[in-house]
This record gives sequence, structure tokens and C-alpha cells, in this order.
Amino acid sequence: MEKKNVVSIEDRIPKLKQARKKKANRRLILYLSIFFFLITIIVYLQSPLSHVKTIVINGNIILDDAEIMNESGLIKNTSIWTINKEKMKTVLEKDPIIQSANVKRKLPWTVEITVKEQRLIGFIKQKNDYYPLLANGSVLKDRNQSIPKGEAPILFSFTEQEQIQKISDELHKLPHDIINLISEIHWEPTKTNKNKIILYMNDGYTVSGTMRDFADKMQLYPSIVSQLDPKKTGIIHIGVGTYFEEYADKEKEDKKNE
Repeated sequence: MEKKNVVSIEDRIPKLKQARKKKANRRLILYLSIFFFLITIIVYLQSPLSHVKTIVINGNIILDDAEIMNESGLIKNTSIWTINKEKMKTVLEKDPIIQSANVKRKLPWTVEITVKEQRLIGFIKQKNDYYPLLANGSVLKDRNQSIPKGEAPILFSFTEQEQIQKISDELHKLPHDIINLISEIHWEPTKTNKNKIILYMNDGYTVSGTMRDFADKMQLYPSIVSQLDPKKTGIIHIGVGTYFEEYADKEKEDKKNE
């Protein structure tokens, strides 16, 4: 007859009690953790710990941080949870300079505002002041600066809105890397060509052209410069035809015409 192992119930009771005790302890720890976690949240929400202490503003060039904060209505020492992000976004986007805005909470006490401004494509120079020119042709006459703030060409002698709109339309079509090559743009109308412009480039060249189809022709500028002798400087004509005139040749021609 096969012999069977028999476990006494008395032997199993201590092990069952121990397992139940461990399980009860784990439940108690879980409940206590949840309790203290909830208490921590309540304390955080009801105390100055949840107040806004840091405001980070990104993406602004034309507008100052203080202006954006003032328009948003956001102030420090208010609860981070009372902030209406959508309302703040809507208010900021009413500013004609701001194209889009985004507001984020960053716990425990930071609010981040990121704005995308209308593209700055130049500065209109008038007397001793510089006025930002936006891609839509708007000149920010209430934001004159003694020193241009931002990387964009300076426009001289642009006094007529029609010409300002034309040059802004053309500059808006250009990629940033080409606009960044332009230092100055001078409007120099003649009897035969009211759209004539002269550009002074950051690499030392001068460009003579016209506002008509300016963006299309200026797209070729890097390719034109790459084919020139870097030791020579002069004027790149991109009007009716495209050709290079060295400064030495121009000086000789000017003396002949005197």
C-alpha cells in the first residue's frame, strides 16, 4: 500500500496567518501611501507651493517679455491651476504682431508662453530711428528703435507705402539664409525705373536690381557669387540681365563720364 504524506492542519495555520499578515501589511502600506499622496496634493493646491513663481517666454523678438506678460494677464503668486490657457492664447493672438501663441504649465510652479511673431523682414530707416517692417507690409510706427533689434536688412529712402508693400512682398518670398546676407536696401528710383533698388550685402558685394521679380532673381545670388573670383569685389547686376561689374571697372567708367 502506497504511503501518503499527511500535513497536519496545525502545521499549516502559522503559515496561513503569516501570509495573511503580510497581505494586510501590504494593503495598509498602499492605503497609507494613497492617503499621504492625497494629503500632499491638497496641501500643494491650497498652499503657496502651487503659486506661479517662474514665467518663461520664448519666440519673441519684436515684443518684450514685459509686453507679452502684460497682454496675457499672467502674474506671479497666483495658483497655477487657475490659469485659463485657452483664454490666454486667444488674448495674445489678438495682437497683430503675434501670429500664434501657446501656453503650458510646467509643474510645480512654472508657466511657459511660446509665441510666433509675424515675420520680421526689415527695418525702415527714418531720421535716427528704425521701424520694424513685417512680411505683410505693416510698418510698426509705434515701435521705433534707436538700434535695430533683430537680424533683418535696413531699408533706406522708402517713403511711399506702395514701394514698401512691393519690397515687403518680395522679401517675404526669400528664404531666411538669403535675407540674412542683405545688410541694406536703398530705393533709388529713376525717370525710367521707379522700382530701382541697390543692395549692400554682408559679404562685400553690391547688388543692383529692381523690385519687379526681385525675389526670383535674388534666389540665384549664392550661385552667382560662387562663380566669382573671391579676390574681386564689385556690383552684381540682376535687372534686365545678370552680369558682374568690378569696382575698378566702374571707377574707370565714371571717370570717362565726368
